[in-house]
Amino acid sequence: MAETKSHITKEELEKHNKEGDLWISIQGKIYNVTYWAKDHPGGLLPLLSLAGQDVTDAFVAYHPGTAWQYLDKFSNGLYLKDHTVSEVSQDYRKLAAEFSKSGLFEKKGHGVFVTLCLIVIMLGFSVYGVLCSDSRSVRLVCGALMGFMWIQSGWIGHDSGHYQVMSSPGFNRLVQILSGNCLAGVGIGWWKCNHNAHHIACNSLDYDPDLQHMPFFVVSSKFFSSITSCFYDRKLNFDSFTRFLVSYQHWTFYPVMCLARINLFAQSFLILLSKKKLANDRGLELLGLAVFWIWYPLLVSCLPSCGERIMFVLASFSVTGIQHVQFCLNHFSSSVYVGPPSGNSWFEKQTEGTLNISCSPWMDWFHGGLQFQVEHHLFPRLPRCQLRRVSPFVRELCKKHNLPYNIVSFWKANALTLETLQTAALQARDLTNPVPKNLVWEAVNTHG
Repeated sequence: MAETKSHITKEELEKHNKEGDLWISIQGKIYNVTYWAKDHPGGLLPLLSLAGQDVTDAFVAYHPGTAWQYLDKFSNGLYLKDHTVSEVSQDYRKLAAEFSKSGLFEKKGHGVFVTLCLIVIMLGFSVYGVLCSDSRSVRLVCGALMGFMWIQSGWIGHDSGHYQVMSSPGFNRLVQILSGNCLAGVGIGWWKCNHNAHHIACNSLDYDPDLQHMPFFVVSSKFFSSITSCFYDRKLNFDSFTRFLVSYQHWTFYPVMCLARINLFAQSFLILLSKKKLANDRGLELLGLAVFWIWYPLLVSCLPSCGERIMFVLASFSVTGIQHVQFCLNHFSSSVYVGPPSGNSWFEKQTEGTLNISCSPWMDWFHGGLQFQVEHHLFPRLPRCQLRRVSPFVRELCKKHNLPYNIVSFWKANALTLETLQTAALQARDLTNPVPKNLVWEAVNTHG
């Protein structure tokens, strides 16, 4: 006699969408992950963002085939009534299965080894130039070289957060701490928390932290209503001061990007001093950051004058600002929305919210894989060296389902980003659009 399955409706599933009561559906089967959420390697926020929905596509994107065997222990015996799968999702899952069968997720190439060698060489030359050269120009170039080293260490940190770049999880974590915390002063714990939220809720104004740069930048006039950030758990107030900064954001974009690393330094410490659960050991993260804040200031102090020290720091920060610009190009000018991500439109949201950068293969080192942003968002576990190979298949799938596959040159991407910022800036200057009144406003505008 066949086993009778108990079913619940989509509306009933949606009720279990908060911390302490967290259900998800995978291929129509319901799983209670309430107590697993605190141990989830990707953190709590990705589960909360998709809670109460069918998350099959997101699960396929982020988990290897071996993860399926652990699902049954979370099953509550329920199934989703009238569960259907769109044609887009069917094709996406087939493509992911084909890539897995071909071993593309395991073939990492020699890019990591080459990048690590470049990092060592650039760091060595930079330190040698500061300590041994008598030329001011050479020492300034060493500062720029330090910036290029940080860029490459950033790519390694990014890759190691998505998949194992080394032979074991232990060595992978070691590379993360060395490339992020020790060499660049950026906590890998903060980065993983931020980046996971970004991938799950790509271009959601209130869920994606990579679009939440107030008071300096906004990419949409929807920010003018002071939306609440689900990542930072606070209201993003669009006040008079923010309006002033945003009104000129298309002029301040590149200068601010030159100093954006300061924000990364601050965020790395803030999350370590908070109560948020981290993927890595908190003490190890702090030790890694301490290493950076010993060697880098010590190196800068070896320069002969205060002026040179300032120029060295500015050179290293400005060059690595290129990477901060690159992070913005892929998303600032793409489609945005307000609200939580939808598990049933995973493929669509990832393609609509991302922009590829066209470049020759010999320039792949410069973009670190982000030139294939559409492919990376659809298959985040895919090694960087495979993204160019799978690009034609993704493009064809987008064409089949009449979905955007946006790709422009590096210079065009910059122009589109500035255009987006300018549009929002001009809207911010419209004084007929009121901003929330605060105590400062009241003090200035009170009469009598």
